[in-house]
Parts: sequence; structure tokens; C-alpha cells
Amino acid sequence: MATTTNPLLQQIDAIAKEKGVEPEIIISAVQDALEAAARKRYKSEALRARLNPETGQFDLYAVKTIVAEVTDATTQISLDEARKMYGDEAEVDMEIEFPRPTEDLGRIAAQTAKQVIFQKVREAERENVYAEYSNRIGEVMNGLVKRFENGDIIVDINGRVEAQLPRKEQSRAENYTTGDRVRAVIRGVNRSAKGPQIVLSRTDPALLIKLFEQEVPEIYDGTVMIRGAVREAGDRAKVAVYSRERDVDPVGACVGMKGTRVQSIIRELRGEKIDIVEWSEDPVVFVTNAISPAKVQRVSILDDQDRAMEVVVEDKQLSLAIGKKGQNVRLAAKLTGWKIDIKSEEEKRREVEAQLGALELGETSADDAAAADAAPAADADAAAIESQPAPEAVAEGDLEASAETTPEER
Repeated sequence: MATTTNPLLQQIDAIAKEKGVEPEIIISAVQDALEAAARKRYKSEALRARLNPETGQFDLYAVKTIVAEVTDATTQISLDEARKMYGDEAEVDMEIEFPRPTEDLGRIAAQTAKQVIFQKVREAERENVYAEYSNRIGEVMNGLVKRFENGDIIVDINGRVEAQLPRKEQSRAENYTTGDRVRAVIRGVNRSAKGPQIVLSRTDPALLIKLFEQEVPEIYDGTVMIRGAVREAGDRAKVAVYSRERDVDPVGACVGMKGTRVQSIIRELRGEKIDIVEWSEDPVVFVTNAISPAKVQRVSILDDQDRAMEVVVEDKQLSLAIGKKGQNVRLAAKLTGWKIDIKSEEEKRREVEAQLGALELGETSADDAAAADAAPAADADAAAIESQPAPEAVAEGDLEASAETTPEER
């Protein structure tokens, strides 16, 4: 690149530093803009703009290709004519540049050039933002609230990049005004978005994890691991932690002395309650821990394949275990990956009594059915006896006569 003593090149350097792009990108944009503007003046010619390193100015050329037979005089030149100009060095398919003046391009052409330059610079800026932040998804960024657009918050990062905090990614417990500091996690980066390309989030569990990494040295150095985190932003969150070293209490490390570490995170999240539970490979133990702060009496697996569990708690612990509008058990289910059915001891007792009653009723019904089957048989036997013919009756006189008759008379 030529020396920057030239005013034009100094201006290009200043724009490049302001926009955070390479000077070569600005030079390329100016060349493209000059070519676009010149097409309005030299409609049919093939044009090329190039920076002259000696003068520090941009020169414009009409480009013609050497051919054996000319079919388009505006873009082609014959081999014979080219050799008259350049001698035997001219060969077919070579290009020859013819200077064109730039002074008479006019106001409209200058305006076109300006638009092209701005467009190219914006494209370069956007590409730089994408290249820089696309690999930083999940990182926590600090910024200042710049303005509001239809409920979305536009955040200024580092004084040169704008990011968007959409309404759906904002915690309902938070309110901001222009100039407020905001800390959020990068959720995504869009290459082709018209507005800010960087999308931030204050509700993503990744923000909670990053805050713990910043506040808890044991998590930062890998001694304590976060095995899962779930949130209902602004209300409650649950974090499952695990210690690689037996001597380190993972929950105590995250809570800190007198709760200082977790309180710092709670303040950052505007009072969001955080339950820190110990992770376990045993699903029963993990679910028992996840129901915290409620105390669990017993846990039984209903369906291992469907990952369903039944949890029984004391009667007075039921509302605490379920939580406000089912929030506690809902978060516990998300954290553990198990479907959790919570019952009080009274509910479980009634359920067991109902099952026993149904069982006894079934046995009684079976006995009644057996008796009912036996009754028709007895009735049938009695009917059979009644239906047998009775012995012939003998009249009393006949009996006496029979007794008085001697064998001889018979």
C-alpha cells in the first residue's frame, strides 16, 4: 500500500480504524464503487478501477481482450491492431487497458459511488462481527443499554458493536433504563440479519453456569463440576454439582462462606432463588436431592424405561415439595430427566387402603360367585328327587283283606 501522506489514503486509514476493518477492504470498496459509477457514463465498456500507488489516486480503465476476430468492438480488439500498439508481445486472450477520465462522472455517479462504499463497509463490518463472535457463543458479555426497539433491548458492547436482547430472552424480574449495565450470555450470531447480529440472553441456563464459574474458583479450576442447570428466569433455578475430590463439598463450595458466593449470583439475577443440589449417579439419590428444600420420605421407581418415579413426603412437606404452581417439582424433573409423581403420606396411605379394599372385595366376590355356582346344583338335585314317581298307595281295606286271606283261598 502507498504511503499515507496522501489525503485520500489518510481518510481510508481513518475509516478503516473507525469501522474496525482492514484498509484493503476500503480500497476494494472504492474500486468497486468507481466501477459502478463509471458504468453510468461508459455504459457498454468493460471497466476496471485500480489504485495508483505513485499518485495515491484511483485510475479508471476500459478493458479490451485481444481476439483473432472482433465481434464486439467495445470489449474486444483485434490481434493486428494490438500488435501495432504493443508489437509482437501482444497475443490472443491478453487484456489491454485504456485509461478513462474520472472527472466527468458527475454528481449522480458520485452518489452511487458513496452508496457502494457504505454498503461494502457495512458488509465488511458484519463479516468481522460474525467471524469474531460466532466462536464465542455461550460466553458472558458486558454491555450498556443503548436503546429500546419494540420491547427488545439494544446493547452496546465495547463501544463499537451492537447486540440484541430480545424480549423473550429477558427475565421478567428485571427492568432496565438507557445507560444501565447489563451482563448477558451470547445465545447466537446471525450472519445475514439486518439489525444487530449478536443475540443475547438473560434467561439461558448458560448464564447461570458462567456466573458460577466466575464466582466459584473450584468450578473454574475443574475441582467441582456443574452437571446440570435449569431455570425459570426471575423466580427459581436449580443447579446440580459434583466434586471430583472426596474432601471437597461441592454444595458448600458453591454456597461460600455465609453464602457470599451464591448471594453474589442471586444479586446479579435480581433475586432469583437458587437451589444447589449434589449430583449422583443413583437416580433415586439424585431425585431425592433435587426435590430440595423438601424432605423426602421414600422414593420408588415406577417405570425404569419410561423414567418415572413416585416420591412420598410428609403431609406438611407436600406443598413445599410441589412448589408454587408446581415449580419445584417441575424444575426437579427437568434437572434429573425423570417424571416425578409426588404424594403425601396420607395420600399414599389412602391409596394403599383402597387397593387392599379392592383386593378384599375381589376375594369376597369370588366366594359369592362360588356359592352362586353351587346353589343351582343343589336346586337341581332337589328337583330331581321331587320329580321321581311316588310308590302306589294301598288302601287300608285292601291291606286288611290281604292279611285275612289264607294261602288256600288265594
